[in-house]
Amino acid sequence: MIKRWVKVLVSVIVGLAAGSAAFVGWVASIFMGRAGFYSVAIAAAYAALLTALVAWTGSRRKIMVAGLCALLVAGLAMGIRIGYDGYIASIPVVEESRIRLNEYRPFAEGSKVARLDGQASLHLSEGLPRIDGATALYPLYASFVAATYPEGDYDPESGSVLCTTTGNAYKNLINGDVDVIFCAEPSAEQIRAVAEKGAAFDMTPIGKEAFVFFVNDKNPITGLSSEQVRGIYSGCITDWSDLGGKPGAIKVFQRPKNSGSQTILEKIMSGYELMEPLREEVIDGMGGIIEQTADYKNYKNAIGYSFLYYSTRMAGNGLIRLLAIDGAYPSGESIRDGSYPFTSSFYAITLGSSTQETKKLITWILSAEGRTLVERTGYQP
Repeated sequence: MIKRWVKVLVSVIVGLAAGSAAFVGWVASIFMGRAGFYSVAIAAAYAALLTALVAWTGSRRKIMVAGLCALLVAGLAMGIRIGYDGYIASIPVVEESRIRLNEYRPFAEGSKVARLDGQASLHLSEGLPRIDGATALYPLYASFVAATYPEGDYDPESGSVLCTTTGNAYKNLINGDVDVIFCAEPSAEQIRAVAEKGAAFDMTPIGKEAFVFFVNDKNPITGLSSEQVRGIYSGCITDWSDLGGKPGAIKVFQRPKNSGSQTILEKIMSGYELMEPLREEVIDGMGGIIEQTADYKNYKNAIGYSFLYYSTRMAGNGLIRLLAIDGAYPSGESIRDGSYPFTSSFYAITLGSSTQETKKLITWILSAEGRTLVERTGYQP
């Protein structure tokens, strides 16, 4: 028979070890952003082990006390996780798919789309080009539709004038589901995909835009050099103190692969190895958990990027600060005079076998009327 004091000693040692492991697990699950049920699972396992150990040493009263303590610890773990999730949820997000597209629907009452002073010289009625494009460009091509298409209900999620984001717009064009898309330049992967179909993109530049970097407005950093940007996104510069800011690790956000802004970042980083993006776990439509590139959250030590129009007009919330690059602040003037280094053209893109109506639309976009809408929307023609 094992002596009672040996049982007690073993119970105490194993219980403390289990408790320590559980505590470390809770902390890790909170600060590594793991799903909340991990915390509960650890707490439940700890409760079962502790109860079993006390039962081994005897005493019904001890079992009851151990069970209550285990429940209390599990509840504490859950409360910490819920509180942390609430704090994270309170931090503003800058994420392109959250734009209220309906505010820019071409013929909706109170639509914000830019308009001409009079009637457009082009009026399309039959064989309307099927359109898709980038979220940040939806207000622009919606203004083209408002000027040249017959009045109707053009739902950006279905129908002939879509807005499915850059990656999906390229897929729809390659698959022949749309006639023209309005996007930034394609990624290498998208170029390979269209080549496999035995086709090529026909790209008509219709405007220019600044590619901007932004930080929390409480961050004292107001500008970076091009090389510092590359240093951050290659992982060579990791702390704001290295850039003259307050000490703190730089939380570097990126956009999903094949998105318009991510393609531009890859172009800027040419010759440098781009660091792995931050990732987050989310619940998908089937109730499971998937991992995706994390959306920008406006932490005090964060940095992110987008296009000027999107970041100032469509997602501007007064909580982020755009950064000057190489001493030039992103603006219409710095885009026009070339002083801002990170500018990018955007395009009307077809597969070269355009319908006659699509060709008419693109020709009109390049006219004085089309250029006027580009400028009135907020881009540089």
